[in-house]
Amino acid sequence: MSDTSALQTALAAEHAAVWLYATLGGQTSQSSQAKLFEVVSSGYTAHRGRRDQLVRWIRDAGESPVPSEVGYELPNRLRTPGEVKAAGLQIEQRCAATYSDLVARTVDDERTWAINALIDTGLRELEFGGTPQDLPGIDT
Repeated sequence: MSDTSALQTALAAEHAAVWLYATLGGQTSQSSQAKLFEVVSSGYTAHRGRRDQLVRWIRDAGESPVPSEVGYELPNRLRTPGEVKAAGLQIEQRCAATYSDLVARTVDDERTWAINALIDTGLRELEFGGTPQDLPGIDT
């Protein structure tokens, strides 16, 4: 088992991502913004799955998972598709930083899982208009 404090930190980030993605989904139209809606929907599903996996690992380690906050601060006002994309990009950048740290602090299956989560967040950043990076989540 890896460092559970790192898993708790990642879980806190996933709680925020799930809440924020749900908010983004409410600001996106499937009929008029099909691609953006698809990216937001897949992001929501991916982050929920990661949140649930982190909860399982933390409970299996005999600890109580960090709870979700009641609400989270929105990155911007979310009035336009561009603002929704910018918010999605910011969410993924924050998660990439968290998963970069998790890769460094885990071993075995958890590290492989964290690497895959980092790759996924890096790819989703691109879908929100981010630029490719050699090492997503690391400030260079």
